[in-house]
Amino acid sequence: MFKKIFYNTSVNFIAKIIATGLGLAAVAIMTRYLGKIGFGQYTTVIAYLQFFGLLADMGLTLVTGQMLAKYPDKENKIINNLFTFRLIAALIFLVPAPIIVLLLPYSLAVKTGIFVAVISFLFIALNQILIGFYQKHLLMMRASAGEVGGRLILVLAVVTAVYYDSGLQGIVIATTLASICNFLINYWLIPSFIKLRLAYDKDIWKEIFSLSWPIALTIAFNIIYLKTDTLILSLIKSEAEVGLYGAAYRVIDVLIMLPFVLAGLMLPQLTSAKKHKRDKEFKKIIQSSFDLMFIIALPMVVGAQFIALPLMSLVAGDEFLASGQILQLLIFAAGIIYVGTVFSHVILAIEKQKQTIWAYMLTAVTTLIGYFIFIPRYSYLGAAAVTIYSEILIAILIFSISFYYIRFIPNLSIVIKSAIACLFMGMGLYYLDLTLIPAILISAIIYSSVLYLLAKNNLKEMIK
Repeated sequence: MFKKIFYNTSVNFIAKIIATGLGLAAVAIMTRYLGKIGFGQYTTVIAYLQFFGLLADMGLTLVTGQMLAKYPDKENKIINNLFTFRLIAALIFLVPAPIIVLLLPYSLAVKTGIFVAVISFLFIALNQILIGFYQKHLLMMRASAGEVGGRLILVLAVVTAVYYDSGLQGIVIATTLASICNFLINYWLIPSFIKLRLAYDKDIWKEIFSLSWPIALTIAFNIIYLKTDTLILSLIKSEAEVGLYGAAYRVIDVLIMLPFVLAGLMLPQLTSAKKHKRDKEFKKIIQSSFDLMFIIALPMVVGAQFIALPLMSLVAGDEFLASGQILQLLIFAAGIIYVGTVFSHVILAIEKQKQTIWAYMLTAVTTLIGYFIFIPRYSYLGAAAVTIYSEILIAILIFSISFYYIRFIPNLSIVIKSAIACLFMGMGLYYLDLTLIPAILISAIIYSSVLYLLAKNNLKEMIK
């Protein structure tokens, strides 16, 4: 079992790297073709539909794994009911999206893009049930094939759209086509013992709803403080400003992929240690995970202050150079996510998700107020600043809740040593004044060398 889990995690991680690289390639082509205004329109289309798409999510990927494990003898029946439930939920939340947008002051290009892209989000929603099935059966090679295949089609479709100069709508169609293909690949790879069809069983649907509503409520509050910044920005500021903010956020989306992969490795170990009442091991896993996240996050935040501008120029083109300033701010939020992810997964391991709802609600309300105050005055810089606030607040609240139940405060020895290594790295970047690629390489060498000298024994224990 350990080998299967390790294999599936490794395959998924490698696939994520490949898919991320293809995704960045697609973004690089889009930004250079569409420019600030066009990419701002594209960002608005995606952010608007993400709002509805996340509402439709309802945590059903997690629920799929739970229910399939609970009823192994009814697997085909369970997956068909989950698939149908997901389809109905997606239609309920997504169908109003293109209707509501007609009432909003968006350009015709954005409204048309939303009408097209809503199909993409429908297939994304359906795909999540298949992913939950693959996770339960440790068949992530198949899910990874779907993801990489979808991203490859995205790049090819975007290149085709640019070649034929089909504008924003061509890029949106390319995105939609990639989502459809991702779903079709995963559907085609389903094992023969599963016959996917529509189904309705009253008792199963009741249980699905019972398991999903706490997660759905948490997701709803998450949406408010994670996605409304772009929506508010798109309603009161120019499309060019939205484009700059969206380009920086694409880089952040890539960077915050890693902590959730690492936390996925941590969660089964935490759950097992808690179940068997191995308290010492439980806290040791938290400490090691906390240290590892800090070791990665701190140099990422410090390094971005020196290389953010040339990095955005490389990723999105010279027209998006101003996105570097936004990235310098948003990177703090990304760093906090690394550390906060540890304690959010501790909450999952001790099964106290319902006790965190108030924390997400408080964060959502105060963040929304902050967006309405600071975005009109400071545009994307105000949005970035409030985003940092939201991540700090939710991290503090989640840590406080976990402390209440497990009484654990992490040792800061590695944090201090990592900070010292970052100080040397920052000095090197400041005085050497290197171009982007040499700066990344030299900073990695300086940081890792100093950290190894300071924390050799800690690192060996962490790797173990």
